[in-house]
Amino acid sequence: MIGRTLILIGIIIVIIGIFFMFAPKIPFLGRLPGDIFYKRDKFVIYFPITTSIIISVILSLILYLINKR
Repeated sequence: MIGRTLILIGIIIVIIGIFFMFAPKIPFLGRLPGDIFYKRDKFVIYFPITTSIIISVILSLILYLINKR
C-alpha cells in the first residue's frame, strides 16, 4: 500500500512539473473572462477566479478517476 501511494505521489509531482513547464506557453491560461485584474499607480491585484475553477474541476476529475479503481 505504501509503494502504491509513493508511486501515485511521484506521478502527481511529475504532472505538476510538466504543467509548470508548459503553463506559460498556454495563451488563454490566466486571461479568461472572470479573472479579476485591477491595476493602479503602484498597486496591482490579480485574482484568477475562472482559471482556478477550471483547474479545480480538472484536478477533481483526475482524482475521481484515480480513486475509482
